[in-house]
Amino acid sequence: MILTIISAVFVFGLLVLVHEFGHFITAKMTGMRVDEFAIGFGPKLISTRKGETIYSIRAIPLGGFNDIAGMDPTNNEAGSRGYCEKPVLSRMIVILAGSAMNFVLPVILFFGIFFFAGVDEPSPEPVIGNVIEGKAAEVAGLKSGDRIISVNGNEVKTWTDFTSQLQNMDENTNVNLSYERDGNISETLLQPTYDKSSKRFLIGVQSDVIHHDAGFFESIKLALQRTFEIIAMMLHGLKEIFMSPSQAELAGPIGIAQMAGKVAETGFVPLLNFAALLSLNLGIINLLPVPALDGGHFVTLALEAVRGKPLGPKAIIYAQRVGVVLLLLLMLFATKNDIVRVFFS
Repeated sequence: MILTIISAVFVFGLLVLVHEFGHFITAKMTGMRVDEFAIGFGPKLISTRKGETIYSIRAIPLGGFNDIAGMDPTNNEAGSRGYCEKPVLSRMIVILAGSAMNFVLPVILFFGIFFFAGVDEPSPEPVIGNVIEGKAAEVAGLKSGDRIISVNGNEVKTWTDFTSQLQNMDENTNVNLSYERDGNISETLLQPTYDKSSKRFLIGVQSDVIHHDAGFFESIKLALQRTFEIIAMMLHGLKEIFMSPSQAELAGPIGIAQMAGKVAETGFVPLLNFAALLSLNLGIINLLPVPALDGGHFVTLALEAVRGKPLGPKAIIYAQRVGVVLLLLLMLFATKNDIVRVFFS
């Protein structure tokens, strides 16, 4: 429990710090007055003033905010330094900077992981690297280090051969695996299960890995490559959610905190990987054109640029109310999933 709390605070705090810092630094650079830069919500735990800005850490570590003067045009006390008085382009930069930083953070984290911890690549050999607890492979007695010889009598030469042959199986049909362990050949029977998320049959094993140290430039290349690959997968997943919302497996703060705790048990590097994934997820979600999110705010600014004048106060208020309602419904749905997952699964 303590590890879960510490891990959740670390991950949430890191993501919020980076996101809000993006808004903060661009607001400062474009001449806006920032009255407070806060990590967390609720009562202040620590606060200090430097120049015109108060920097604070608050009691609830599930968010943060920048109090930029002039966000409300009817209550602008900063004059020409108020947000509402700045050009549309300056305001767009400030709004997009939070999500932009959430895309930069994973590149930095992945670079650090590759440069300092090295690179693990899947081995082409048909050797089991890890057996997942409770899955068919463990039940059948397979262990890490076992070399797969054949599947239902069909010879296996590579890991790709092995996984391809499993996809031709039926969930209700036993698979006969021949494997080598300590120079001895053995056989076992198991039943693959169909995984809906990956849309393939699995038995609960992972391939062996080949480790090598990565240089500076290789680490940069791999970090960018990993980041773009994950963004593409997340966009595809987002499309699937919109196509089949009833099948969406969303997680809220409880579920994310639980996952952070489980990942932290495996080590600090996996926790950094998890933080990178969440950062990309936060960046993408914040860019959705929902009025209460940065993406919705950006759409409002784009309309202002086209019209030559801002939207009326009533239109903005109604749009924000709709956005808040949508976010609350989404949060309730995700929290329901968390409760079912934690207490009833």
